[in-house]
Amino acid sequence: MGGVAGMMRRALVPLALAGMLVLAAAVLGRIYADDLMFRLAAGAALGSVGAGAAMRRLPSWAVAPISTVLLGGYLAFALHLAAGPAGLSVTVARDALTNGIPRLLTAMIPVETAPDTVVVAVAAIWIAGLAATEVAVRSGRVLLGCVPPVAVYAASLYVVGPNASAATGFTLALAGLVVAALAAASGIGSGTPAAVRVRAAGGAVAGLVVLLGVIAAAGPWIGERVTATPVDPRRYVQPPRVDSLDESPLNRISGWALDPKQPLLEFRPGDPAAAPAPAPSPSASGRPAPAKSAAPRPTVRLRLAVLSDYDGVTWKVGGVYRNAGRVLPSPDVPAGARVTESQQQITITGLTGRLLPAVPTPTRITGARVAFDAASGTLIRPEGLAEGLHYTAVSQVQNPDLNQLPIADVPSGEAVQRYLTISAGTPDQVEKLAQHLAEGNGAPYDRAVAIEAFLAEHYQHVADAPSGHAYPNLRHFLFGRRDIGGQKGTSEQFAAAYAVLARLTGLPSRVVVGFTAPAAGGQVTAGDALAWPEVYFDGLGWVAFDPMPKTDEVRPVEEDFTPPTPSPPPSQSEPPPPTATGSEPAAAPIAAPPAQAGPSAVIVASGASGGVLLLLAGAAGAIAGMRAGRRRRRLTGSPEQRIAGAWLEFTDALRLAGRPVPAHLSATEAVRHAAVLPPPVRRAGLLRRAVPVETPPVETPVEDETPLPGLDGLVDAVNTAGFAPEAADVGQAQRAGDEVVAYAAALRERRSWWRRVWWSVHPGPLRWNRRPGTEPRR
Repeated sequence: MGGVAGMMRRALVPLALAGMLVLAAAVLGRIYADDLMFRLAAGAALGSVGAGAAMRRLPSWAVAPISTVLLGGYLAFALHLAAGPAGLSVTVARDALTNGIPRLLTAMIPVETAPDTVVVAVAAIWIAGLAATEVAVRSGRVLLGCVPPVAVYAASLYVVGPNASAATGFTLALAGLVVAALAAASGIGSGTPAAVRVRAAGGAVAGLVVLLGVIAAAGPWIGERVTATPVDPRRYVQPPRVDSLDESPLNRISGWALDPKQPLLEFRPGDPAAAPAPAPSPSASGRPAPAKSAAPRPTVRLRLAVLSDYDGVTWKVGGVYRNAGRVLPSPDVPAGARVTESQQQITITGLTGRLLPAVPTPTRITGARVAFDAASGTLIRPEGLAEGLHYTAVSQVQNPDLNQLPIADVPSGEAVQRYLTISAGTPDQVEKLAQHLAEGNGAPYDRAVAIEAFLAEHYQHVADAPSGHAYPNLRHFLFGRRDIGGQKGTSEQFAAAYAVLARLTGLPSRVVVGFTAPAAGGQVTAGDALAWPEVYFDGLGWVAFDPMPKTDEVRPVEEDFTPPTPSPPPSQSEPPPPTATGSEPAAAPIAAPPAQAGPSAVIVASGASGGVLLLLAGAAGAIAGMRAGRRRRRLTGSPEQRIAGAWLEFTDALRLAGRPVPAHLSATEAVRHAAVLPPPVRRAGLLRRAVPVETPPVETPVEDETPLPGLDGLVDAVNTAGFAPEAADVGQAQRAGDEVVAYAAALRERRSWWRRVWWSVHPGPLRWNRRPGTEPRR
């Protein structure tokens, strides 16, 4: 009997170690979408401890290679099961091993069981099991052998963070297994002398009393200080990022409108019988807007991005994207909304960027690796879209009860502060219009409908309207003269203006960019791109509104609202006419002045070195003088001419620096591009260029470098003169010119001496900007 008892005690240690690791797997498995990860991790715990116990009598030198082979085999098995129907390939395995940790720490909760989200947990538990068994079973140091399982358990708690409930029961069970392992390893058998057994029992009792005393004394003190939720390690990991066009796809509406037949994607309902119904938009009468007779086929809306943040210049997503698997978090469903499930199949045919369109709100994606912003429901594909990409989305479509809108209220407080925030610098005319629309409309829904009706009745929809939704653009759209492009716009301006006016009247609002697709399936082109505003109502959720005009006949704004005329600034005066000689013709800031003729080619007929140098010096002096004269002419004249000249001086400076402004960038994006321009790095007498801007810049100390001057005045002037020419003034033009001159001078000073000389005599600026397309995009 004594031998059996001894065997049981020896077997209890490996069982306790395996149990601790299974508890760690159970704690981590709570944030996964299914139980496959727990089963794989538990198998790793049992397999590693069992293999270690079986190898306890083998020589020490044989344990390491055998353990490595067993670990590799089990990892391959686990990755194969996690890969599912897609199967395991060398590429998938390599990607999982390389990106396992960042993928796990940036994954959306619940985490999908995939090769790259299970490899770290399975490997850690297997290695901990082998190490614990070697130390506790082979060496007999049970207390030290419990350290690896306890460390893995603590790591599991840290990875879970605040994303699951407290693991009190698991922790108590872990402590019990540690005590059981220590008791089993005490080595007290029936043949042990009585005196030894008494001393061992006394020591165990004393240790237990001391442990209970420490718990009783320190427990309440620790409990009082544990008042916050656990730290989420995901906050320390950089989530996937997007570029400016994906951060604000509202800027792409006008570009799509210019090429309406460009194919972007193919839409097919997953189940034609269960195709999502068209989402109704409330009309001014309080009833769902009737379908237009000109639209024979019903349509559904695909959501590309939700723009929640506005800084006075750009509506942005402002999202934090987390890598997600096939299963996405289910959205909160208000009590007054009915939910239907929709499945759709989408094939990318021409859409670019990273944003992934789907019927709102997606809860499952198959066929593409995605990252998800839970706050807005916006999807991205971190690798970028590619022609032929095919994926299936399952969405929960929320249909609010529109009959409750007239009596519905809107929330307030921190929960919706993001959707009520208005940046500084709102034009007085826009604020007055918001006050005018709110007068007599106390109910939130009445204010929302008043804004919708005002925009639909007074403004025209034109496909070739310029892009832009900054405050100057919206002011020109709302109050500009019709003969110079005012009161006309695309859905970009309608949606942006509605959202700003809604926030000014206390309505939580946001802008959504997406497409209209045939409900029965078909091709979606650039002409189907659309932006629309949404307002949040208590108990109903986000409700879409349609401020687009319903007819081509609209009334001038002045018939129903006369905006106050702002007094001109004290510095504004009638600009002097340009001089008759050498002056450039008047031009809008988006048009390039004609270039001056460059010097004729110098043909050196003699070989006299002195003559050559004299001619070269004369040519250099002539070029420098002509460039100086061009700058003076560009920065004089009317405000519009001066702003246009400042923009051309800015683009010339960047081109001289070897970093020309890309044609697709707007003025704001171009200035942002200029602000991060990597300067030359001077070190030990050598000149080395910094890394290109497309890759993350390397932070290298630079001697005697000062930040480049700002260009905020240039952006403000270009936006004002481009969309509201009548509002451009001398002060703005002067500030834009001064900023550009200072920026060009600072950029030139960062270069070596011979590059500074070449900068001054470079003939390029005399012939650049001679063709259309050099104006800033808006």
